[in-house]
Amino acid sequence: MHISLKNIGRRFNKEWIFKGLDYSFESGNSYAVLGPNGSGKSTLLSILMASLSPSEGTITYRDSDKEIMAEQVFNQISFAGPYLDLIEEFTLAETIAFHFNFKNYVEGLSAEGVLDLLALAGAKNKPLKYFSSGMKQRTKLALAFCSDTPVLVLDEPTSNLETQGTDWYLSLVEKLTANKLVVLGSNQQHEYDFCKEQIHIMGYKLKEKTP
Repeated sequence: MHISLKNIGRRFNKEWIFKGLDYSFESGNSYAVLGPNGSGKSTLLSILMASLSPSEGTITYRDSDKEIMAEQVFNQISFAGPYLDLIEEFTLAETIAFHFNFKNYVEGLSAEGVLDLLALAGAKNKPLKYFSSGMKQRTKLALAFCSDTPVLVLDEPTSNLETQGTDWYLSLVEKLTANKLVVLGSNQQHEYDFCKEQIHIMGYKLKEKTP
């Protein structure tokens, strides 16, 4: 999978969030989008996933020699973020079954394998509305990591996780990201230490003109 950004910019009303971003993303590599809260990291991730259009510039997606249209990109991407909503009335087992109606499992995994990975088999019939914020975050991460897609996008992946949960997240990175294109939005070094490339979003802000 190859994603190419050419002169990408995004603004809300008249304010530019970032501008003039050129970058290429390749399978088998990992990228950290860095910057303080409110700097535009999540906005850039949304543009990469084609859930938000850039205000200027072009983005292209290619799988081998085949171009993928933006409206079909969702089939190629798995995503986890703290603001991603789960269906609270679903049990954990129903959540897993529903998610994998739309995505394939990573080779060798099944619903039981996802439950084992989560270490929440005892809660499989428990509605998500009774889960703690940490359990919900672990569920979001497991669904994303266990989906057989070439692209994995993560936004603040250790939000609501304690130290043990953070170690569990890093074990997923080690086990389940080989050959994937991984893009991660973060300002916590422990989340992105494994990333090979860094994109500092503040470098694409409009510079104020001096009088």
